Amino acid sequence: MAVLKVDMGGILAALKRHYPHPRMELVYHNPLQLLVATVLSAQCTDKRVNIVTKTLFRKYRMVEDYANANLKEFEKDVRSTGFYRAKARNIKNAAGKMIEEYGGRVPKTMEELLTLPGVARKTANIVLTEGYGIVEGIAVDTHVKRVSYRMGFTDNINPDKIERDLMEKIPKRDWGRVNMTLVLHGRYVCTAKKPLCSECIINTMCPKRGAAV
Repeated sequence: MAVLKVDMGGILAALKRHYPHPRMELVYHNPLQLLVATVLSAQCTDKRVNIVTKTLFRKYRMVEDYANANLKEFEKDVRSTGFYRAKARNIKNAAGKMIEEYGGRVPKTMEELLTLPGVARKTANIVLTEGYGIVEGIAVDTHVKRVSYRMGFTDNINPDKIERDLMEKIPKRDWGRVNMTLVLHGRYVCTAKKPLCSECIINTMCPKRGAAV
């Protein structure tokens, strides 16, 4: 099935005007905190993650703190973010790998980031873009996946394929901002269950594919 013919440039221009300075809502102060928060944000709201990390980041300050953490205790610390056993194990193991192979630093390349437990392209893109200002791709989370399909930017459901579709169609100069723009639009307007199409600035341009309106 071919991708719908939509005015992608017009849609993106309108969104850029509406979200002139899109910023992620996770609270962090360095790449390590960003990595941890992003891993915790899987299947969890940023609001909940920020509540958890407010305490977590005071308790675990260095990569060694995560690597040496008691796993059962660490699981309790992140329990409310959901899937806490896998998240705690991945963060602890990723910290150990960073110490062993990357001098205790969060890697600055896609290739190296993808070697860390629990880190796929979405997390790696966020760490590179938001943590280091290095833009290699476009992070695709549940909001970007949903909004991209509804707007007719992609026919794919696989995040890696969606990312490739977006990268082919969006100028590279905009890659760094498009993730957060689509995330914010998906979070507050183009919501999963009841999208606010009548209030949306791109209402007349969007095909609203799959939206229950």
